Amino acid sequence: MIDFYYWPTPNGWKISILLEELETNYRLVPVDINAGDQFCAKFLKISPNNRMPAIVDATPPAAYGESPLPVFESGAIARYLAHKHESFMPAEPRLQKEVDEWLFWQIGNLGPMGGQMSHFVNYARGDHAYAEQRYRNEYHRCLGVLERRLTSRNYLVGERYTIADIVNWPWVLIAKAMGQPLDDFPRVADWRQRIKERPAVQRGVDLGKEWQPNAPKTETARRRLFHQTAGTTGH
Repeated sequence: MIDFYYWPTPNGWKISILLEELETNYRLVPVDINAGDQFCAKFLKISPNNRMPAIVDATPPAAYGESPLPVFESGAIARYLAHKHESFMPAEPRLQKEVDEWLFWQIGNLGPMGGQMSHFVNYARGDHAYAEQRYRNEYHRCLGVLERRLTSRNYLVGERYTIADIVNWPWVLIAKAMGQPLDDFPRVADWRQRIKERPAVQRGVDLGKEWQPNAPKTETARRRLFHQTAGTTGH
């Protein structure tokens, strides 16, 4: 059994989708990021960066020992689960290398650029024209990288649907909601739709959707989300 610490965001969806695709048993543990659950002492022992998603695997492979295994950071979780279940990760070393490249590319490029764009489009108060344009341009550039990669292929690593697709897809799912149409990226649009039609993907995205408001409702919630420092604590 896996304890899955989650809140419905693109980063959370990476792992909710993967767990649904794997058809593995998990116990959902909500981490209400608006309420500051990510700063609770118990959660910080699992995820020292005070970010969800995170997991605790009660039955890890023997090589990890017998005690429950915590894993934080979405990319690390995806790699761990893929290797444990020998699924959504090709066996060939060269293809594994490609999966890792696109996994780390998402973590270092598409995700952060999309996240900053979302912040300035959806949450930031006041006029931040330079910052908004900066991250719009970077997000647009990342979509162009995906468009070129998807030339003559259905998925990011050949014809195989892998964790590379699973972790990148949520940050493309939200493109239109952030005001970025995919008209200039027809291959990306087709890839987005192809994955969206998978039942496990739909279940993963729907998980906990009733919890998430469109924006933080209070000043306290905004401070928890957007004004953290080394001294930020929760409850």
